[in-house]
Amino acid sequence: MAENRQTSGAGTGSTGAPKSEWQTVKSIIAASSGNLVEWFDFYIYAFFSVYFADQFFVADNQALSLMQAAGVFFVGFLMRPIGGYVFGRAADRLGRKNSMLISILLMCAGSLCMAILPTSDQVGSFAAILLLIVRMIQGLAVGGEYGATATYMSEVATEGKRGFYSSFQYVTLIGGQLLASLLAVIMTHTLGTEDIEAGWWRLPFVIGAAAAVVSLWLRRGLAETTSADTRKNENSGSFREVLRHPRAFFVVLGITCVGSLVFYVFTTYMQKYLLLQNEGTPGEEIFNKGSIADLMTICLLIFIVMQPIAGKISDKIGRKNNMLIFVIGMIALPIPLLNMIGKAESIVTAGILIVVAMAFISMYTSISGIVKAEMFPAHIRGIGVGFTYAIGNSLFGGSAEYVALWFRNAGIGPWFAFYVVIIAIGSFVAVLYMHDNRKHSTIDNAGSSAYQRIKG
Repeated sequence: MAENRQTSGAGTGSTGAPKSEWQTVKSIIAASSGNLVEWFDFYIYAFFSVYFADQFFVADNQALSLMQAAGVFFVGFLMRPIGGYVFGRAADRLGRKNSMLISILLMCAGSLCMAILPTSDQVGSFAAILLLIVRMIQGLAVGGEYGATATYMSEVATEGKRGFYSSFQYVTLIGGQLLASLLAVIMTHTLGTEDIEAGWWRLPFVIGAAAAVVSLWLRRGLAETTSADTRKNENSGSFREVLRHPRAFFVVLGITCVGSLVFYVFTTYMQKYLLLQNEGTPGEEIFNKGSIADLMTICLLIFIVMQPIAGKISDKIGRKNNMLIFVIGMIALPIPLLNMIGKAESIVTAGILIVVAMAFISMYTSISGIVKAEMFPAHIRGIGVGFTYAIGNSLFGGSAEYVALWFRNAGIGPWFAFYVVIIAIGSFVAVLYMHDNRKHSTIDNAGSSAYQRIKG
């Protein structure tokens, strides 16, 4: 375990030499820039699928075409465990930097493909298959991005400020959503729905590919945070070794399930949820695509500001207490909040309710990376964080929209909130098995960590 203390100390590079605060800030900026680009590329699909869904799927049923588009979004999430495994293993054996460079190249390629995809009018049902393949590529890339970035930012952050610095992973993750939403707002107000549906929906994917090239250049200057000894460890990047840390594995999996689920419910799904409120009110449109895009842009901007604040709180009260606030909120709030949002008759009311949910969710998202990284030793931190997170994220985060729309199409929409609460109760049990990071962190206190390896 001695190697973990050497290679994972506060603000150290590959040599273990202390870094200045400014060097730490530069590393955080460079690493998080790629995170922003990758999530922007991934989320443009969610924000613009309302414009192109019927060009690839059923054209005469809006709810069904949105459900099919959400299904493709879910399949992209199912690729995340593969990406988490491949790139997590690469992060442990080849280094965090190399893993992050490869993942962003793959995302760049996926975005370019999205920009030139033919529609069903051109190639029939083959269009949906091509869309699925491209989303699988992007899912693979973003699945690899999370683990490598989370571990790198956790390791490079200054001791005592890890929660604050690591929160910028979700600042940029949500920033990717915000930029996608903001672009939707700009294009809606300047071009209009008809022009976007006519083909301008492809532009965001071109922008995403170009931004990936810029991020690639920024990441090339990153210092590696792992040592050669750590990368050459015979168990480095081994999932079998991850399973020898069962407490860490199941806690990370448990908190990811509800964290990912509610994150996507109150961000990407909200767009569809509000849009579908118009059904059953002929001649009266409560919310339209433009007003919903405006609302989600404002909500996401507020959500971004919450991240460093909640991350700083975790440095003071401990990650476990942050997580307890989060899961208790997710047990108590989804049923009344989703009910009130569904009945909201003004955009302001809906926005306030969404922000209330985001305030509790930020207690998780702000420390999502660091809370997991602190449970695994350095030689399996990349795969332990990336692959384990990707399993829970793909099953519950990626399916959030699809499951919600399924409940709605089955005529039992309100029951979706109960589904969210049930998952939150399971995650509450996982949080109870967490240790206080201020005493048990494999980054700061590797030798005394309570997340011990099972021999064998």
